[in-house]
Amino acid sequence: MQLTSYCLPSATGQPLPGPAHASRTLYFALLETDAGDAARIAAAHYLEARIEQAAALPCDLPDELSALDAWLARRTAEVGRQYRRYLDERRAGAPRRYFAGKAHALHFLRGVAPTKLVDGAWLYGLLQRWDDPRFTLLIQTYLEELGEGQPDKNHVVLYRKLLAGQGCDDWQSLDDEHFVQGAIQLALGCNAERFLPEVIGFNLGYEQLPLHLLITSYELTELDIDPYYFTLHVTVDNADNGHARKALEGLRAALPQVGDRAAFMRRVRNGYRLNELGASTLSVIGGFDIEQEVRRVLEKKAAVGQFVHSDYCRFDGRTVNQWLAEPGAVGDFLATLERRGWIRRHQDPQDSRFWQLIAGEQAPMFGVFSHHEQQLLHDWIAGDSLVAATHDPGQRLARRQALLRAQPAPGGGAPTTAGGDFDAEAELLERQLAQLPGREARLRHLLPLLAPNRHHGAAGLLATRLFSRLFN
Repeated sequence: MQLTSYCLPSATGQPLPGPAHASRTLYFALLETDAGDAARIAAAHYLEARIEQAAALPCDLPDELSALDAWLARRTAEVGRQYRRYLDERRAGAPRRYFAGKAHALHFLRGVAPTKLVDGAWLYGLLQRWDDPRFTLLIQTYLEELGEGQPDKNHVVLYRKLLAGQGCDDWQSLDDEHFVQGAIQLALGCNAERFLPEVIGFNLGYEQLPLHLLITSYELTELDIDPYYFTLHVTVDNADNGHARKALEGLRAALPQVGDRAAFMRRVRNGYRLNELGASTLSVIGGFDIEQEVRRVLEKKAAVGQFVHSDYCRFDGRTVNQWLAEPGAVGDFLATLERRGWIRRHQDPQDSRFWQLIAGEQAPMFGVFSHHEQQLLHDWIAGDSLVAATHDPGQRLARRQALLRAQPAPGGGAPTTAGGDFDAEAELLERQLAQLPGREARLRHLLPLLAPNRHHGAAGLLATRLFSRLFN
């Protein structure tokens, strides 16, 4: 991939220069197995521009290092208070705060996918300093993001499964803003030597437990979407002995003993501010427009559907193929279907002939729309009649318990030996390690397999388990 045009110059207070899809292009370039020096150089330029952009943003980190513990305690307590108020409101009958319906929640899962699918990537560059005790806590955090090689705890594996199970794995064409956070994380991960304070500051901000994570977990459960990926973060990011605490202690351990601590901390603060750039959880949730999403899905289907429908069914004198072949006509086509009674808005979707064509295994258009797309069409047709989730705490608890019971037992996700091609990589890796002279050589041999684009595959999971044992 040619990246010369994506080596962005530093920002000057104006909108970030560079191509319209700079973040997305860099994101996928850094995820390529063979992404080399050109991609890393582009990533460094990208970070310079983003850091300068972030430097103008407010920062709540205290100036004095001695005040960091109190800052962490205040943040944690405030999130707890806000969450209790939210729960009290829900018990009193308030509607969900984030998700109007399941389609809205699936929109969120898809919209944050570029960030979630590189979870922890910003810390990868520290692994090369595995023998430096200053970075022990931060390396432990990275290994825990990878589930220490257990598939049922690896954050990327979990999110990939969540997306696939909900039919939301078509996220690659999202707008560029959705890729900003992922691109920043990948760029930090491959440039740790050059941006160490920024890596540490970004980690400090990212690992704090946010209110939106608690609310998201609660409301996904109500909508029968497995919240495990999110509840796992609630536990591992705790401020007592989890990633939030390790982030703070990792900062203290890495502070320079010789040199300008104030300059180091200024860079840490800029890294902390990087968390504020690009699409966020709340902006993705707030940006949901169901009419726009329905049109997006149908316009994507029209590219193929314009060729496959028969001509016997006409609407306003035009065949379905003719409707679909005309650019920008999807909105008019939907209005026509509604006017002709094929779509009955604000009623049970089962009353709409259009819904009967696409839903169910015996439907004529079975398989045309993914689970996510069907849910979107369902909620759009239902409209005002969409039944709100129950406010019965007992039913919510039952849902949560059922979803938790469905989770695999800890450590139970390690692949079993099947032999043949399925395990060829693992067997080869173990043979290679056996031929190496000692712990250091083995750790260095494993490092590339723990990269953000490889750790969630079979070989990467095995390498993470082996690395974790050698490291600890």
